Order: sequence, then structure tokens, then C-alpha cells
Amino acid sequence: MAFILEPAKDLRLSSKACRQQWNFWRSEGDDPAFLLSKTGRRQEWLILDLIGKNATMDAKFYVKRGRRYREEDAIAPPESVRYMFVIESAAGGKPPPLRFDPCSFIGEFWLTYREFIDITPVQEMIETTLNQFPDTHVEFISWKKASSISDWLTRGLERWLRPPVRSHATQLYAQAEQELAAVTAPIGAPPWLSVVVPTYNTPPRYLDDIIESFRRQRIGGVELVFSDDGSTSSQTLAWLDRVSRQPSSYIKVVQSFQNGGISTATNLGINEATGTWVALLDHDDVFAPAAFKAIFKCIEQNPAAKFIYTDTLIVRQDLSPKRYILKPAYDPILLSGMNYINHFSIFRRDCLARLGPMRPEMDGSQDYDLLLRYLSHINETEILHLPFPAYWWRRHKKSFSHQHMDIATNNARKALVAHFASRQQAVTVENAETKMFHKVVFNRPTGGDKKVSVIIPNRNCFDLIQSLLHDLFNRTDYPSIEVIVIDNGSTDDRVLRLYRSYNASHSNFIYEVNEEPFNFSRSINRGYEKATGELLLLLNNDVEIIESGWLLEMVSCFSYENVGIVGAKLLYPNDTIQHAGVIVGFGGLAGHWYHGKSNDFGGHTNRLHVRNSMTCVTGAVMLISRQCADAVGRWDEDNFAVAYNDVDYCLRAFNLRYRIVWTPFARLYHHESISRGSDRSPANRLRFEREKANLKRLHGTGTFSDPASNPFFSINSSDPRLRQCAHLPAARSWFRPKE
Repeated sequence: MAFILEPAKDLRLSSKACRQQWNFWRSEGDDPAFLLSKTGRRQEWLILDLIGKNATMDAKFYVKRGRRYREEDAIAPPESVRYMFVIESAAGGKPPPLRFDPCSFIGEFWLTYREFIDITPVQEMIETTLNQFPDTHVEFISWKKASSISDWLTRGLERWLRPPVRSHATQLYAQAEQELAAVTAPIGAPPWLSVVVPTYNTPPRYLDDIIESFRRQRIGGVELVFSDDGSTSSQTLAWLDRVSRQPSSYIKVVQSFQNGGISTATNLGINEATGTWVALLDHDDVFAPAAFKAIFKCIEQNPAAKFIYTDTLIVRQDLSPKRYILKPAYDPILLSGMNYINHFSIFRRDCLARLGPMRPEMDGSQDYDLLLRYLSHINETEILHLPFPAYWWRRHKKSFSHQHMDIATNNARKALVAHFASRQQAVTVENAETKMFHKVVFNRPTGGDKKVSVIIPNRNCFDLIQSLLHDLFNRTDYPSIEVIVIDNGSTDDRVLRLYRSYNASHSNFIYEVNEEPFNFSRSINRGYEKATGELLLLLNNDVEIIESGWLLEMVSCFSYENVGIVGAKLLYPNDTIQHAGVIVGFGGLAGHWYHGKSNDFGGHTNRLHVRNSMTCVTGAVMLISRQCADAVGRWDEDNFAVAYNDVDYCLRAFNLRYRIVWTPFARLYHHESISRGSDRSPANRLRFEREKANLKRLHGTGTFSDPASNPFFSINSSDPRLRQCAHLPAARSWFRPKE
């Protein structure tokens, strides 16, 4: 065998297949790696075929030069669900080993490799694969040089080799330059924006890239403040000295003679800033084209704003696009699980001055700590998301937070504890589904001892209702519930006897049977009338409880401010996702996000591994506060008897500015629509079409832009893809402005 592929770290073989067939692997950390070596000269070509299981992969190759693998020697192709790596063996001598990192997260994937003596079958295999799977990313690698190889191999395949992120970014920034061409800012004192760049032994090529991206902005009134943290590199010091000697009123250099850490350096830079607004830039990142114009236009159009954050484009060492971080509108629930805001954050300098400096004891998560403190002092309506990737982030393994992940994570959790303590809430913080993210545990959760009224619509379905009632009374660890079954005409004697039995043995169980056509909204309204609890739980009869703490987790989410509704993570019996939140606007109506993905699938930026705000959650498992229920009113029996009643209800709560939370920490199985059949069966089609029309008419879902999503995500699929917008999206807050 000419090639050997061996797991090096953070990998487990889940199922093994024969040679030249797929093996199924699981990554058990954020830095899995294989080592690839060559033992003979017989085979000259190797194809590695990699497919992520319900996940986009971000594979990398490293060639070993000297004693270690280095980021600067890495090949990092664009993210893709499927890759083909075509590797040309080095001619003569023993080539250095290659390191192959399939992904940078916990997940599962299929991998196979095939060897070839000459190029002809290689070309044939590439052509065949791309014809069948056109989204496959093909990467050609020369083993000896660890670089892209001969042009003749790729000739005829160019149409397949345009990475979607690169293509999208090229079009987007060209559009931005055109749409923002007329934007100008006043030049004078003080500047409208100061950008602070902490530096420490920064390679001059990174600093040159910053200067170049700054000068290409073509808008005045911005100052750039380099704040050096006691660099010892002669190259860095020479660069700083050269720039400080150049006459420029908009580029400053501030130097410290000792290394105090990034917080200290940032504070020093902010103290020297004179702009009305202040933004922070890492020393190895750059500004996107038209970034300042987009930000200035946002400020002009929103004079009451006190904080603005943008989307991010992750780039490679050479600044070529790799992938986006596309963010929702401001979501404090999501922020308690991860620092999703991060880059680019633009602060009012006067608000920063009142807040106090960054805290050196939080280094590694100093920006997260600053965000939590800053945002808690301003009104949510003053916080804007600008959907534009204004920041180019060179993300690599040399950053402090990556090299010292445990320190950064611990400091992030200290910041969260302090944040909630400032609100008189005692919390502890645990691992989320991804260990570097956070699950806030409220020591005295709001509503933790309040009665929950469980409302279950049912008709017949003995096995389902028997199982659900058993699980509620025997497998649910919550101190105070009452169960209300609203039955629209069961004829099964076993079901009626079951009701009578529970009613006799449990004082907290009641039921009502009325012979009538199924109307979900009417059943819920009747349950409301009988409920005495302070929290109201809607529960489908085809739900199966998995974990005893599910209800306590849902109740604890009301400890966040202004929460009116909480939804759970629902799985099909095969452990794929049925419900991870509903995005309003999908298909012109509304639809489940990431429907059918595996249970451990994280979604964009692993958001599915932490709590999120949503505009809508499913009524199959929906917990509502009594206050919200009273404000929203009755469920709409006339317009939404069966379909979209939960979307209608959530949108009415949303319009009243109640926050709706989805949590992955309450998991249940949902045997969807077993008891009543599909909405798309012939008998129900007319009613279903009528209710779809009602949703569009009453809520404008055909043009609704969901704040939980991003304008650059497609709305025609539950697994969102990139799309171009006809015009650059405007800045937004979570709730619509009051008219």
C-alpha cells in the first residue's frame, strides 16, 4: 500500500468498511487530525473523499516543515459539505508527512481514499463525482510543495471550482462599493470613529494589511490608533517607529514599555481615541471594503443608536474568503450562551467612559465581558445589528483564546456570573452542547415553584395518551403541575377508562370530552379556561418524554427578562431534528429550521447548541406565561383551526414585544401528526390552503424578515444557503420600531 492514513488525535472510528469504501468517523474535539504518509513509489495519486454528516466541514492540510506543522503552511479550502482532495505524490525521495484536519468541531463524517498510478482515472473520477454532486469542492494539492498543482489538471473544470463564499463575497462587496459610493462623512475634529488596534510582536505584513484596508475605505473622519503592548520584536518596533514618524492626523501610535496584556493595551488605546464612536480591531484582521461607509450610513440613519455590530467574513492568511459569520438581530439569550457579536462592535465613546475600562483579569474573554457590561446599561432599542460583513477575521490557532481555551472559557463564565449578579440573579454556568459555550443555570429560577397547567388536546390514540400521561406523572421532575386533557370525542373505551382512572387517583388531573371536529385552537382555549397555573404548557398527545428535567429547564428560561413563550428541542424517533425553532418567512409562510438534521447538528456557528431567541416556536411543546397569555388573548379558532395557529400566536406575542426562547436543553421525541394525519391529505388540503392564505394576509409572511435569521440566508430551505440581496440590508433591532 503506497499511502497510509492514520488518526492522530480527537478521532474515533464509528464504523469500519473495506478498503476503497467509506469509513464513518466521529470527531471528539475541536482539533481532530489524521497523519498521511507514503510508504512506496508505486502509486503517484491519492484522492481523499470527505463528506460531513449534516454539517459543513472546514478541512485543512498542513505540510511539516522542520519540527512542526504551522498555520502559515496550511491549505484551507472553503467550507463545504463534501470535499475531494486530489494529492499528487512527490517525485523522488521520501516526502514529508501531511497532517489532515477534517474539521474544527465535534461532529461526524464519512471518509474514503483511493490510490492511482496515473492521471487518467483521477480525471475520470473527478468528472463523475462533480456530475453527480456538483456542490463538491475539489482541491488539488502537490505533496512536495503543499500547494495548488498544474493548471492542465483543472482545465475544463473551472465552472465547478468557484467557491460559493468567494463568489458571494466578490458580488457583495462590488454591490456595496456601488450602493455606498455617494456616502461621505465630515472631516474634522473630533473624528466620528476611532478604531483601536492592540498590537504585540505583530508581523509587519499584518500591520501593512490593516493600513492598506484602512486607506481603501475612501471616507474621512476615521482615526486608527495602534496601541502597542510592549513588543520585543525588532520588526514590529521598526514598523511602529516608521508609521509614528509619518505625518498623519488619522493614524496614531501609542506604545507601552511593558507587556500588560490585551486589556491593558486596549484601554491605553481607548484613552487616546478622540472619536464619537470607538471600534476594536485585532492586530491580524482587516476592514472589509466599504466597511466605514456602511457604518457611517447606519449611524446617520439611526441617531439614537448607542451600539452597532456587523457580520463577519472569516478569511485565510492571504485574505481570501473562507466563510461568513451571519448574525441575528440583537439576542441577549443567545449572547448568554456564546459571544456571537464579537467582531465588529462599535461603541459610543462617552458610554465606554462611564462604564470603565476593560478588566485585565478577564483576558481571553475581555471583549465578552465588556459587551455584557456595556449592553446591560443601554436600552435594547439602542442596539442595532448591521447585516454587512464589515470585518475580515483571520481566524487561526495562534490567538490567545485558541491557545488558552480553558482560560478564555473560564473567564467568559466569570463574566456571565458577574453580569447576572449585577441584576440580582445568582447563577452558575455549565457546558452547553459544545463545551466552550455556556448554559446559564439559575440558582432560583423564576417560576421554579409556580404551577404549570399542562393542556393536552386528544381524541382516542390510547397508546399515545397512556404513554404521555405516565411520563408526565412519573418521569417529569417538576414540583407542581396540573394536567388538563381536552378531548374532541374519543370513542375508545380504553381512553375513557384511562381518564376516569387518572381523575380518581390524581387530584391534579381533569378532562373534558366534547364530540366535535378537531380544532386545535379551540381545544387550547378550552384548556385555558380550566387552567389555574401561572404557566401554561401546550403539549401534543404524540410527544414522548426523554429526560426528567425537561420542564424545569423550560420554566427556568423565564428567568431571562421579558420572556413570554418557551419552546423545546423536538426530535423524531430516529434522533433527527423535528423542531429547533421556526423561521417566519420560509417559503413565504413559516418553517422549521434545520429540519431533519442529526440531533448533535449545531447549525450556523453552533447556535443550536445554546438557547436562542426565536420569533416562533411550535405549539407541540410550548410554555406560555399567564401574563403573556392574557395580553395576547385567545387562540384564533376561525382562521387557524389546525395549521399555523402557533405561528399566528407567536407573532401576536412578538408584536407585543414578548421574547420567545428556544432551548436545546429540553429534549423530547415528537411523533408528528400521528393522531390526526397530514395537513396535506386530500381531505384537509382545502382547509390547509385557506389557513396558509390567512397567515400571509394577517402577518405579511411573504415579506417578513425574521430577526432570528439573517438577510443573506435563503428562505426557500430549512437548511439556509447564501443568497444575494437586491439591496444592502438596513440595520435592524429585534422588535419592529413602534409606529
